[in-house]
Amino acid sequence: MALVLAPQAPIADWLSALDHQVARSSAFLSGKPIILDLGLLDAAAEGLADLQAALRDRHIIPVSIEGGDRTWPALRNWDFPPVLTGGRAHDIAPPDATEAEGTAGEFTLTAGRTLFVETPVRSGQIVTWLEGDIVVAGGVAPGAELIASGSIHVYGPLRGRAIAGVGGNGAARIFARRMFAELLAIDGFYMTAEEIDQQSVGQPAQALLDSDHVLMHPLT
Repeated sequence: MALVLAPQAPIADWLSALDHQVARSSAFLSGKPIILDLGLLDAAAEGLADLQAALRDRHIIPVSIEGGDRTWPALRNWDFPPVLTGGRAHDIAPPDATEAEGTAGEFTLTAGRTLFVETPVRSGQIVTWLEGDIVVAGGVAPGAELIASGSIHVYGPLRGRAIAGVGGNGAARIFARRMFAELLAIDGFYMTAEEIDQQSVGQPAQALLDSDHVLMHPLT
């Protein structure tokens, strides 16, 4: 799986935040292919011409660059990687809320825009829901990933990755009946397994964002 970096203006501040994140979590970028998404920038963004060099100075070389416009003057001297091809496209559309509510199956969507996952999330499976919360009735296996614009609730062991608050929702939280997460993220701020307090491992716990830091609190 690739990690998407989406710089925002001012670029200097975004780079400082990136440095801070990497300093907090050494595994943040480790071993992951990087996609650079310029969709949040415009042609006049200060520092755009030097952004690729700044990333290379940090040993970050994206496998793909998306968004933006290659005709922008600031991108004239950029080295663009080859366009990635050969993948399979998947159109994923949630069921209509009125039809899905109360039905049996792997996913159930309520009128309140919460996605209920009725079965355990298997290793390698990615569940993405950018309309609200995700609730998993079972467990989440190692190598699985949950991505939500709202909060994430796991009523079983959480052993994979949970990424909540996508799109700027810093109030989102991640709840697990048994916390074994490989990675937790809220609004772009990360906590890896190595950073989780050992007293919380295997216990009911919640993760929340406080002053740009992901904190872990027990559930009692």
